[in-house]
Amino acid sequence: MRTSITDIKKKKHSSFSMLTAYDYSTAKIVESSGIEIILVGDSLGQVVLGYDTPVMVTMDDILHHLRAVVRATSKSHIVADMPFLSYQTDESTAIKNAGTLLQKGNAQSIKLEGGESIAELVNKMVKIGIPVMGHIGLTPQSVNQFGGFKIQGKNVTEASKIINDALCLEESGAYSIVLEGIPTEVSKIITEKLSIPTIGIGAGQYCDGQVQVIHDILGLYPDFSPKHAKQYINLSEIIQNAIKEFISDVENKSFPNKTNSSFLKNEVAEIMKKNFS
Repeated sequence: MRTSITDIKKKKHSSFSMLTAYDYSTAKIVESSGIEIILVGDSLGQVVLGYDTPVMVTMDDILHHLRAVVRATSKSHIVADMPFLSYQTDESTAIKNAGTLLQKGNAQSIKLEGGESIAELVNKMVKIGIPVMGHIGLTPQSVNQFGGFKIQGKNVTEASKIINDALCLEESGAYSIVLEGIPTEVSKIITEKLSIPTIGIGAGQYCDGQVQVIHDILGLYPDFSPKHAKQYINLSEIIQNAIKEFISDVENKSFPNKTNSSFLKNEVAEIMKKNFS
């Protein structure tokens, strides 16, 4: 039985974790480690596909990776990001795309970016049975408008708008909200005001839950190391060392050895040697 949105709502006032995963093997490890919520995020564009920004991620990209993650798991709640332009153009397209992620991708819920401006859309999605996780603050799909990945809500006007966005999303029926790249004081106010869980990323310690991109905490994405992430291990270095050892073993003929090889029976080997010598 997978973790449900009801289970997630009950995590209000508790500390819980969410991680990204984009492939079968990683998702299996993440779930077996105790993570109950896995996000197939548009961050895959940069850390997996080599895109410049999340804006380049498509529905096909998300669906491809979503299906792999779903196949790998049986207990975790799988959240699928709605990529740029999959929900901003018109309501009909947005609902159809969200439904596709649930129906064809087998996600348990979807995540989309925006606050008051998408509240009506969120409400309609929820009413027809599409569970929605909100995402406000530093919304990566608006990176071009923000002029880069910059902290949002640093003045009274911006902070007040973000708080209002959170209240609008809760009223619209979102079951939880990601708060990204906002000051700790702002996320604390939001978390205290909402009855649904907040999930922080670069939003301080007062959020109910925390989410991170798995490549950041494992040191798998050497191109960028965000301030909000803690690197628990440098897998890039470990992997490089393993590959270098493999190269060395091949070059000095120590790999493959007898353990890694299969052989003919002696009598067959003798016949083959005689026939082809």
